Amino acid sequence: MARRIMFVPVGFGVGLSSVSYGFYHKLQQLGVNVGYFKPIDQPSRSVMKNKQTAQDNRSTVHQHSISLSYLEEQVGEGQQDVVLEEIVGNCQKYDQDVLVIEGLIPTTRQPYTARINQLVAQTLSADVILVAAPDADTPEEFADRIDVSAKTFGGLENPRLLGCVINKLNSPDKDVFGLLPRETDINRDFDTQPWLDLDIFHRPGFDLIGAIPWEIDLVAPRVLDVCHYLQASIVNRGDIEHRRIRSISFCARTVANLTSHLAAGRLVVTPGDRTDIIIATCLSAMNGTKVGALLLTNGIHPTGKVLELCQQAFDTGLPVLSVPWDTWQTSRHLMSYNPEIPEEDEQRMNRIKDYVADNLDHDWVSQFEVQDGKEGLMSPPAFRFKLTELARKAHKLVVLPEGNEVRTIKAAAICAQRNIARCQLLGNKEEILRIAEQQGVTLPAGVIITEPEAIRENYVAPMVNLRKHKGLTDIVAREELKDNVVLATMMLQLGQVDGLVSGAVHTTANTIRPALQLVKTAPGTSLVSSVFFMLLPEQVFVYGDCAINPDPNAEQLADIAIQSADSAAKFGIEPKVAMISYSTGQSGTGQDVEKVAKATKIAQEKRPDLLIDGPLQYDAAVMENVAKKKAPNSKVAGKATVFIFPDLNTGNTTYKAVQRSADLVSIGPMLQGMNKPVNDLSRGALVDDIVYTIALTAIQAGG
Repeated sequence: MARRIMFVPVGFGVGLSSVSYGFYHKLQQLGVNVGYFKPIDQPSRSVMKNKQTAQDNRSTVHQHSISLSYLEEQVGEGQQDVVLEEIVGNCQKYDQDVLVIEGLIPTTRQPYTARINQLVAQTLSADVILVAAPDADTPEEFADRIDVSAKTFGGLENPRLLGCVINKLNSPDKDVFGLLPRETDINRDFDTQPWLDLDIFHRPGFDLIGAIPWEIDLVAPRVLDVCHYLQASIVNRGDIEHRRIRSISFCARTVANLTSHLAAGRLVVTPGDRTDIIIATCLSAMNGTKVGALLLTNGIHPTGKVLELCQQAFDTGLPVLSVPWDTWQTSRHLMSYNPEIPEEDEQRMNRIKDYVADNLDHDWVSQFEVQDGKEGLMSPPAFRFKLTELARKAHKLVVLPEGNEVRTIKAAAICAQRNIARCQLLGNKEEILRIAEQQGVTLPAGVIITEPEAIRENYVAPMVNLRKHKGLTDIVAREELKDNVVLATMMLQLGQVDGLVSGAVHTTANTIRPALQLVKTAPGTSLVSSVFFMLLPEQVFVYGDCAINPDPNAEQLADIAIQSADSAAKFGIEPKVAMISYSTGQSGTGQDVEKVAKATKIAQEKRPDLLIDGPLQYDAAVMENVAKKKAPNSKVAGKATVFIFPDLNTGNTTYKAVQRSADLVSIGPMLQGMNKPVNDLSRGALVDDIVYTIALTAIQAGG
């Protein structure tokens, strides 16, 4: 039977779902076969109750969940046992090795949840982990509250009660409700040690499983969520799906006193007839400040002329909403908003899961890893975890020549905050700091900003020396070094940084050409190739080469296969290399098939330690039932993890078709064969794409 672990809250607003999902995600990262079960589904609390919306805001039922209204109805009729039997039946539909169970969250309307949670845990024979937030408690008061709450589940000595996760350490919000705290309420010098040293965590069998600091960026809802909650009308949609609210300012002051309140991520609330405040906010947005949104009260919309004046600000993505109430009523509604995570807000959910997972006790959670030596698949969460862990251990410095680019700045900040890598941004320092402030990004100490003009001259002589056999002169070198990618490449060649990532703005050629000229290929290597890591729902595949070599010959294709296999192994993916063709084995003929067959033989002779087979059609490489028919004796067919395509046309088309059709994440291209790590980005790269490419680069630099 699966190991069942139930998370139950101690009090209101402890972030139960966040902690439960984070624990589930941590187990995924460790490669555990884990499921997630919410026995009783609760409706969202971020809903304004009125007659118009009562019917439209029924909660979306989780898989195998029963609704809270059904539970209340059955318990009210004395059918408690029937409900518990249904929960047992639903639970048995899961066949994972570990099942994470999320308990009921107490609300003012459902104060009975502790009793229900105890019954469900007992019925499912589940181990229990308490989730608590300090609120206004002293450490001693908190310990007493945990002790009392534990008695519901048999007390701290009960072997079924495993321990506690403390969430929202340093939370400035002492109330049950409220959208966001004021900046002045945040205690930057909070001492967590007294909470970690509590006597209750020194009792045998009751452990501190995680201590999770409060973080304002993880609380911030999207403008869209606030819009839905308020049922606001939209004056200008802007970037309503992605902008987040980190603070609120209720404005009825003069413009002179308003400027300090116009900040990134701020919801500016003002009466709809205050055209001065509306225009001032729009001017701030036009100057680059990423104001969260403008909320107009009293049901008054700007006139046509005002809208014309504000159009440029609207074009920057500034969302503008309108509500029918006055500012006082609006403030009451906003302060009653519960910033729980909507299911469709995947970005925030993923950030919270990663954040919680990072703050859980790794050694404690590791007890759930499979230890029987069975071959396991590398799941996407496990792969991303592997990337960040390996990058942290490498502790490398990566130069980012596109330092003034918004996504690059955000990625550098994330890498420093998560200790993935130290990043060096090349660009105008004043501009970088201004962009960061406007975007609400805090650049940690691990981010270095370097002005190219201040260092460019230092690289003229070394570059001339490197390229003197090509007739490079000081004048030409000085001109070429005006390109920040060339400058960054020289920094890499001279060992002043450990890796380089570019391509958010520049083309692949702009990134790779200087590297080939100055860094060159690794010793004993004559070929540079690339791989993409394709994050399918259940496992990670490696595709090569999909970005560099248009039509490699058999020898080059064999080298690509070996390089890709070694890259897969380096990142924890067991390499089983399929040489892809339009026929399997000897079933087809033609020049292209013969090239793949020859490349397979060369690769097998060069590296007999690797599992390499081909030619294989894609379906024979990936599907076991097809492999049994087409390649029954192959050790790779049906189990391939590394796919080598015969040419760039096939590889690039396949990777994009799979990525777009399956709506999955691909990380790359990662370059192979360079003397030092240089990696290219897609110009459509997301911030997370850049973060993971930096991680890849740091790991490559680690050797």
